[in-house]
Order: sequence, then structure tokens, then C-alpha cells
Amino acid sequence: MKNKLSILAFTLLAVAGTACAATPFEKMMSTSFQAKGQAGLDRLDQDAAQKFCSNPVNLNGGGDPKTREKIQNENMATIKQPSDGKYIGDWKSGEKIAQSGRGATWSDKAGSVNGGGCYNCHQINIKEVSYGNIGPSLWNYGKLRGYSKEVVEYTWNRINNSKAYNVCSNMPRFGHFKLLTEKQMQDVMALLLDPESPVNK
Repeated sequence: MKNKLSILAFTLLAVAGTACAATPFEKMMSTSFQAKGQAGLDRLDQDAAQKFCSNPVNLNGGGDPKTREKIQNENMATIKQPSDGKYIGDWKSGEKIAQSGRGATWSDKAGSVNGGGCYNCHQINIKEVSYGNIGPSLWNYGKLRGYSKEVVEYTWNRINNSKAYNVCSNMPRFGHFKLLTEKQMQDVMALLLDPESPVNK
């Protein structure tokens, strides 16, 4: 019993220490970060999902389930379906986007085209030698899941804003933060869901 109380006391002190340490960190960020080009001071403002997932208690399914569900529902409400009603673009362009790790830089002008960097976290093609494994393999994505309306919409939503399904997902919110354009997301969708894509061969 004594050991259990000691562990509990240590845990409470660690959590309290983490909470106290956040204030100096926030102060450091706000005083040292300067706006430059596209990188504005608004980047220091966390939305509800970022705040929730910055607390280690809430990771790996922890924390208040009602708060988790509320934030996920809020993120789901932000998702816009394709303006032209078409989910599937060109898989050849989608493959280039998925394999490109180019991100926005401070010198980019509005409308600059980014890459998806999908290979950093996913296996895309079984022939790949190097790929990330933070996310699941995307090999045979459509072939395994089918091409139903539900699968197509789920995939679009997940690319657009993954936090609609898992508030602490590591996957970038590509549509939510306009990291990819609508056309780019349609092309990545084709890579995953076009039966002619090498992913589904």
C-alpha cells in the first residue's frame, strides 16, 4: 500500500510539474518567435485539439471521453466535400504528391504547391525500400477496402481532417489547414482508390 501511495504521489507531482512548466514554455515561445513571411504569430495559438493533445494524460485514448468526442465532432463539422462533387482525380499526379516531401517555406507566395509527404508515415507501394511506419500501410488500399461510397467519403474526410476520427492523430489536417489544395487531395484519393493505380495492383 505504501508503494502504491508513493507512486501516486510521484505521478501527481509529475503532472503538476508538467502543468507549471507549460507557462514558462509559452512565455519563451511568445517572446522569441517573430512573424516572418507566411509564418505569423497566430501559429502560437492552439485550437481545442492541439491543447487537448498537448496534455500527455490525453494521449493513447486517455482523458475525458466526452471532451474527446466533442472535439472530434467539431473537427468533422469543418470538413468540406469536393466542390465539384468529384472525389477521384489523377492517380499519377497523386503519386507525385504522396512522394513529395516539399512543405511550405516562409518565402513561398500564396498558392504555392506543397507535397503530401505521405511516404514519411505510410508504405504506399510494396516495391518501396524506405517508408515510414507511424501510419498503416496504404498498399492495396482500395483493393482491400472496396470502392463503396462510404469508403470514398471516409478516405476523403480522413485526408481532409484526421482529427475528426482521432483527436490526437499524428496525421496532418491537409484540408483543414490548406496544406494541400482540393485538386491535390482528389489526386491522392485516386492514388488510393483508382483500381488502375499501382497501389491497387
